[in-house]
Amino acid sequence: MPILQTLLNARDLGRLQHIAAVFVRHGLGDMVHRLGWADLLDKAGHALRIEHAAHLARLTPPEQLRSALEELGPTFVKLGQIMAGRADLLGPEWIAQLEKLHSSAPPVDIERLRAQLTEDLGAPPEEVFRDWEDTPLAAASIAQVHAATLPDGTEVVVKVRRPGIEATIDADLRLLERLAGAAERQWPELRPYRPIELARQLARSLRRELDLASECRHAERIAASFEGQTDIIIPRVVWAHTSRRVNVQQRVRGVPAEDQAAIDAAGLDRHQIARRGASAVLKMVVHDGFFHADPHPGNLFFLPGNRIAFVDFGMVGRVMPQRRDELLMLMLGLVQRDAGAVAEVLLEWTGDDNEIDDNALRTDIESFVDQYHGVPLAQLSLASMLGDVTTILRAHHLALPSDLALLIKVFVTLEGLGRSLDPEFHMAAEALPLLRQALHERYQPRALAQRGWQAVRQVAGLLGGPPRDLARLLRTARKGRIQVQIDVTDLRAVADQLDRAAQRIAVGLVVAALVIGSSIVMTVGGGPQLFGLPAFGLLGFVGAGVGGLWLLWSGRRRP
Repeated sequence: MPILQTLLNARDLGRLQHIAAVFVRHGLGDMVHRLGWADLLDKAGHALRIEHAAHLARLTPPEQLRSALEELGPTFVKLGQIMAGRADLLGPEWIAQLEKLHSSAPPVDIERLRAQLTEDLGAPPEEVFRDWEDTPLAAASIAQVHAATLPDGTEVVVKVRRPGIEATIDADLRLLERLAGAAERQWPELRPYRPIELARQLARSLRRELDLASECRHAERIAASFEGQTDIIIPRVVWAHTSRRVNVQQRVRGVPAEDQAAIDAAGLDRHQIARRGASAVLKMVVHDGFFHADPHPGNLFFLPGNRIAFVDFGMVGRVMPQRRDELLMLMLGLVQRDAGAVAEVLLEWTGDDNEIDDNALRTDIESFVDQYHGVPLAQLSLASMLGDVTTILRAHHLALPSDLALLIKVFVTLEGLGRSLDPEFHMAAEALPLLRQALHERYQPRALAQRGWQAVRQVAGLLGGPPRDLARLLRTARKGRIQVQIDVTDLRAVADQLDRAAQRIAVGLVVAALVIGSSIVMTVGGGPQLFGLPAFGLLGFVGAGVGGLWLLWSGRRRP
């Protein structure tokens, strides 16, 4: 099995055994079999007792997967959270369960945490802060948060990374990247879902979250875009005590967005808060191209004066200008009932490296567009509309790029939060002014001239490229250095089988030679003795026996 060649590291095999055992314990033994992990571990000498796992299946498959990911720790919780934003890949029942994933964890032993924190701060926390609370405000799988007070009386929160978590995450990421590569090679039907890209997205996201100073840089970048806007609050960073493993930020005391009763008790205007929060996130997306990618209620606080504070910038997203233009074209296609324009945007997003039934896709898109015929853009349910788009993509085995999947998740989360605050809230109505402004800017003479100049440069590059490439090819040919490389993935399995067969033949020849040679030595007198027999002959028979046993054992495996 080719995947075995990528998993010879003993640490990876041990972790893989643990992952498989957790899946089995949660009733996902069939998934372990389908992934080929049971055979892999059996070949590596690890046995799994899957036959007794059926009675553990008390939950639905999505619930089983969620509970297994929670038990496996931060890497797999983050994987589940990313997958929860991939409605283009998974059905609603799976998304509903993965959205329940949370990264809460038991607090770290305070003495272990204190030792690491003292190393990072240069002194015990009691000496750095005027007040320090040993009991954490919150404990997650990557870090936990403590309350403290600076010497000048400023209240802060201290976020500390869990000791030893980086090594655990690195091992899991290494394993997942190898498994994703093997899965994409061996199961072509998975290629449209880009498992390698998903593993890389997970790795980038987790490594950014491990760097707590990076979170603070994100916060300051977003704070700069709201400078002078008093209704949006971003906590101030205390850089003197911030590093990769610890960050210190101003503490925000407000009403949690998830506490509906407290919002009413504080006399806050739900309608204004919903519109203000949506406008803030849309500004990040449309104008800045850099946005808070996890605006769920736990990361929002409401302050007097209907002000909104955003916290926890560990997960951020980026929107390139091209993506913004594509979003504008999608919205125009919907308003003008142009199914072709909508199809072109979706195909641009999903790529053209897969076989697609264009007629079936366009038929589904026309039905989708007709569904919103006559509905004013200001009254569209953005969550419903995007849900329909992802349903179409999933039906045609198409997958969105990771940045767009994250953006769609943000829009859906934001609309859900807005509706919980104000049932009359319409995300599309809030987006319409910004989209119109962005569309107006797109067709300004200066913007048109800039895009035209870029197109001219690209054409000039295309015209100049072939002559240079041809000259380089001719120089290489004159030197006799042309090489042709053919990579046929389907022949790798055949090559591995031939290699194993050759190994068995070679061992068989060695065993035969040992038997013949040892028989001859046994008939020759003299020399060292062992148990009354010629020592070299006896050792030869022992070696032949070991080789014969290996041949019998290898013969039981699949070629």
